[in-house]
Order: sequence, then structure tokens, then C-alpha cells
Amino acid sequence: MATVTEKVKPRTYDATARQTQSAATRQRIVDAARALIIERGYRATTVAAIAADAGVNSDSVYQLVGRKPMVLRELIEQAISGTAHEVFAEERAHVKAFRAEPDPAKKLAIYARAVCQTHIRMAPLFLALRDASSTEPEAQEVWLEISQRRAANMRKLAKDLQDAGGLRRGLSIDQAADIVWATNSAELFVLLTIERGWSVKRFERWLADSWCRLLLA
Repeated sequence: MATVTEKVKPRTYDATARQTQSAATRQRIVDAARALIIERGYRATTVAAIAADAGVNSDSVYQLVGRKPMVLRELIEQAISGTAHEVFAEERAHVKAFRAEPDPAKKLAIYARAVCQTHIRMAPLFLALRDASSTEPEAQEVWLEISQRRAANMRKLAKDLQDAGGLRRGLSIDQAADIVWATNSAELFVLLTIERGWSVKRFERWLADSWCRLLLA
């Protein structure tokens, strides 16, 4: 009598679970780096220290995030987006609200609020990147990339104000963009909210009012 042999299906590799685990480990590395850089500063924070605090080895840091400048870049991207991943400017909620609002003064109030919320998360990291860029070529590349992208976004904002009939006469889009670029900087936020003791809400009101005075008709 012939014996019938059943075919055994091979086990399928659970790629989804593996990816979820890697994403969780990656975020744990990023969170450890954020705490260390804010506490110790960029230069005093080593990849080995980040790995130890995250409970992984150094190779995992390099594999899942990258070299130290790339770790800092990821921290800033997450601080800007407010999520665990980069979000394009056009997809951010405050940008959509800014563009949908027809009143130029209200547009600037929306943006001032968003700037303050972002700087609470980002300002210490952005200043760390600025300092690191003075001595480390890789950090300088990240600094220039983010600074240029920020400047380009300010030009879009100024163009939107002009299209809404808001810019005062004699003020070009480039000039308006530079004004916003300078006044929404992490440096100014830290100077007023930390060194001068302003509340974040006071800074937000001052920023919106200053922009109205400087930019609008």
C-alpha cells in the first residue's frame, strides 16, 4: 500500500514583526541621543554612550540611524515634524491652516504659534547642530541643508502673504522672507525665553505682533 506524504508548507518569514522591532529600536536610539545631547552637548556625547543608554551596541546605531551627525539630523527632523518621522512642510497641519486662512495677520498668528511649539522641541538641538558644524564637515553639511530648506520655506510663506495682499508696499518677497527667517530663529527664541525669562506665550504674542508691524500694510 502506497504511503501518501503530505507536503509541509515552509514557514513564512514574519517581515512585518521584524520591521516593527527595528523601528522601535531605532526610536529608542534616537530618544537616548536626544537626552544625552541636551544634557551633555553634542561633542561630549559619543555613539558608544548613545548605544549604552539605548541598550544596543554601537553597530546598531550606525546601521539603524547612522553616524553622529545623522543621528542629530534625525532628532531635528522629528522635532520639526512633531512625529517619529520627517514630514514635508506642505503636509504639516499649521502650513495647511496658514494657507487656508485668508487674513494675513491671522496667518502670521498661526505661524507664530507653530514656531513656538516647534522651538520647544527643537531649539536646543538646532543650536547643538550649529555648534557642531563649526568643526565637523558632516555636521556642517546637515546644517547647511536644513538652513537652506528653512530659507526656501520662508520664501514660500512670504509669497503666500503677498498673494493674500498682505505685504506692505516696497517690501519684496525676498526681504520679507529674510525678516521671518531671522526672527523665527532658534537663537532668538532661546535668548528671550531662556536668557531673558519670557514665557513661550509672551514670545508667541510678540513674534506675531512684530511680524504684523514689519511685514504687513
